[in-house]
Amino acid sequence: MPSIVKILRVVADPNRLRILLLLKGEELSVAELQEILVMGQSTISTHLSQLKQAGLVEDRRTGKSSLYRLTASVGGGVLDGVLERAELEIAEAAPDQAAMGRVLRKRQDKMRSFFDSVAGRLGRDYVPGKSWKGVAEALLRLMPPMVIADLGAGEGAFTLLLAERAKKVIGVDSSARMIEVGREEALRHEIKNVEFRLGDMEEIPIGDAEVDLVFFSQSLHHALHPERAVDEAARILAPGGRIVILDLAKHRFEEARELYADEWLGFSEAEMETMLEEAGFTDVQTSVVHKEPETPQFQTLLAIAGKPKQNGV
Repeated sequence: MPSIVKILRVVADPNRLRILLLLKGEELSVAELQEILVMGQSTISTHLSQLKQAGLVEDRRTGKSSLYRLTASVGGGVLDGVLERAELEIAEAAPDQAAMGRVLRKRQDKMRSFFDSVAGRLGRDYVPGKSWKGVAEALLRLMPPMVIADLGAGEGAFTLLLAERAKKVIGVDSSARMIEVGREEALRHEIKNVEFRLGDMEEIPIGDAEVDLVFFSQSLHHALHPERAVDEAARILAPGGRIVILDLAKHRFEEARELYADEWLGFSEAEMETMLEEAGFTDVQTSVVHKEPETPQFQTLLAIAGKPKQNGV
């Protein structure tokens, strides 16, 4: 843990405080910090280097750049107090937060534009980790008729498959074009127990406790904040409901970020278990259910968990 003296010395600079306030809530790249703070790259990099040397921030590689964030549990609460005061005293704090919101929307828009561009042909093109073997493994562990939410539904191929047994399926996707294709397919096949809604996995357009089962099928690694999407899944699930996640197991194929608009390079079983448990799920089960033979040999991770009933059982 860095010393209190070192913390106070480093945060004496108002611009470094502005950076810390931004990194308090989000991971950001140097380019994104440049856009928000309207400063040169060298200035931002110098500030980040000093903050890193003081042990206040850390970074992780993502593609060709790095994302910076506050170091976990830094300063024994001293930094929290400094930042709380800085939010009140630094005039740029509120405009910085607004600018960060615009930058994050751009990041999401980039992902949406990718899916808009491939709508109508995604099911016929290759999608890493989206194996029917993995889907079958999940379906075998379910399912009487129920109300199901398919989050990150894309064109709705899996949504329509679920509708064959479900009472109702709600497909949610952030791409308007994907939603349009899904609705057209449901109409063409005369499937009436399906509803497609435009929305984000982190702000799901479904009310509290409205569904019996939540499904993420190769969609969670596109979320900016996967843990928020899992928290939202817990919110819309009725007590006793279940969550099923099919996603990529953690890998190192960096090209996936550009080729498939992937925000995360999959998840380890431990990461998946932690996300689910922190969202309040119980009886968490994870396993790798498929490995592709072709390089880069993506693996499909299956996770299943339950939301406790009202009596806690």
